[in-house]
Amino acid sequence: MNPGLPPVALSIAGSDCSAGAGIQADLKTFLNHGVHGLSVVTCVVAETPREVRHIEELTAGSLAAQLGILTETYPIRAAKTGLLPSAASIRTIVEILADTVITKLVVDPVMIASTGTPLAAQETLAAMTGQLLPLASLVTPNIPEAELLLERSIQSEAELEPAARDIAQRYGVSCLLKGGHLPGTSERRDTLWHQDQAHHFKHAYIAMPDGIHGTGCTLSAAITAGLAHDQAMPDAVAAASDYVQGLVKSALAWEHGD
Repeated sequence: MNPGLPPVALSIAGSDCSAGAGIQADLKTFLNHGVHGLSVVTCVVAETPREVRHIEELTAGSLAAQLGILTETYPIRAAKTGLLPSAASIRTIVEILADTVITKLVVDPVMIASTGTPLAAQETLAAMTGQLLPLASLVTPNIPEAELLLERSIQSEAELEPAARDIAQRYGVSCLLKGGHLPGTSERRDTLWHQDQAHHFKHAYIAMPDGIHGTGCTLSAAITAGLAHDQAMPDAVAAASDYVQGLVKSALAWEHGD
């Protein structure tokens, strides 16, 4: 990296027209972390925090053109993926990434929207686990996504660490399991399984207002930015978790006029 220049990070994700998630959230997060952000748009999503109305997938040729010119031109230090709408899109991305020197890849397995809308078919999940995760450094599922990856339910806080460990061992990638979907807890608990060790991150639970979505996108982008700055994985996750918690608190203050 050229001294004095910010590190470069790449987001490969969908475009959210409401700008709370996807590419828009990632680029804002990169900017706030002193990282020059690049983007490859996989699909255009018509959505708000309350509804996913339409998803328009870009062609494999468009994906390849975007990703190819960026990887040929920029010294990308870290990358992340978000919404990948099909197995074909994953195959296109994997073919190009496999020929690059990008070694820090965060996969946010966006398969279920905050509204509960399914965003990925079974064939897409198979391509993600069989082709994309072998290239990744970290996968960041929430509980519904982790249940798909493990093919079992996760019902309690005690199951978070074993689930994160099992995903890491099954797919050969570090796993940050986000526990925000657990009911009846006063804390938000996330568990990172990295290099055969568990790391736990706790924050006070905050009820999310209707106008907020994209926290998972922002978290994975903040982790990617930390990795681009050569932070160790647990440090990048801890800083990203604090960052997202601060954003949620700020959003609540803004909503209430505090």
